Amino acid sequence: MNIKLLLVMIISIVLTSNSFAAGSANDGNSSKIKSNYDKAVAHIKSAKKYEKKGKTDKAKKKYEKALKLLEKANIKNPNNADTLNYLGFTTRKLGNFSKGEEYYLQGLAINPKHIGINEYLGELYVATNRVSLAKERLKVLETCNCEEYKDLKDIIDGVKKSKY
Repeated sequence: MNIKLLLVMIISIVLTSNSFAAGSANDGNSSKIKSNYDKAVAHIKSAKKYEKKGKTDKAKKKYEKALKLLEKANIKNPNNADTLNYLGFTTRKLGNFSKGEEYYLQGLAINPKHIGINEYLGELYVATNRVSLAKERLKVLETCNCEEYKDLKDIIDGVKKSKY
């Protein structure tokens, strides 16, 4: 009887320790898995670098990959202003200004002071010849003391100079 009891206890200990070991191994790996949003941001950063080098085809492919990942992220976690910001950005970069504007406006409905959305929406307005609307976005950024304000202001000022 004692041998059976001892055997059951040993088996229980072995099984329990294996399940703990398996759980800790899984926990360690889960922190290394990037979300679709994080992967998309990496593609966007890469695309921006390609753009600066004049490699527009490579940039476009990166933006397309980012867009697909952001669409998945938006389904999983809808109404996230950061995701909507990058959805607007990638669609704008891919030439779909109306869809980009939709995403930006959805993001502003969630967070009207979102710095990235206000800058990028202002850039979209400049690109679509709606400078007065771009100035409204600039006004929102006035007090942020941020690079986005300066960038949008430079773009708006560049339009003014080129028209005269």
